Amino acid sequence: MTTIEEALEGSTPLAEKVRAGGPYDSTDDVIARMRAMLATLTESEKVATLNAHPRIGEDPGRLSARSLQEQGGDVLEELDRLNDEYERRFGFRFVVFVNRRPKAEIVEVLRRRLRRSRKQEMDEGLRAIVDIAEDRLPS
Repeated sequence: MTTIEEALEGSTPLAEKVRAGGPYDSTDDVIARMRAMLATLTESEKVATLNAHPRIGEDPGRLSARSLQEQGGDVLEELDRLNDEYERRFGFRFVVFVNRRPKAEIVEVLRRRLRRSRKQEMDEGLRAIVDIAEDRLPS
């Protein structure tokens, strides 16, 4: 069974707050709690939660088995360059629900998202973290 920490890529501030609110009766309750807890996170907790996720397109040897399965093992130089640009601009990691999409499609998503505000990106990344967790947790 997948734990809250596994679904959220570690003992992040979000995982700790969700865990403290348990026990839960269902996966839906866990996900609802995650979504509710996003608004309670401080700026630094949000950044720490985002930065716990592996980079999209990370060296396959540095990915968890689950992330490797979700992202695939191919590496795109352009994705690496855009990730660097994103992290410099926003100060946290780019997070998107890959959902087995090809990396070339993610490159286009990343290009579009680089044009947005920091707040939009932080909110979008945190929503994606919960979407990823929802996909990882058993129903």
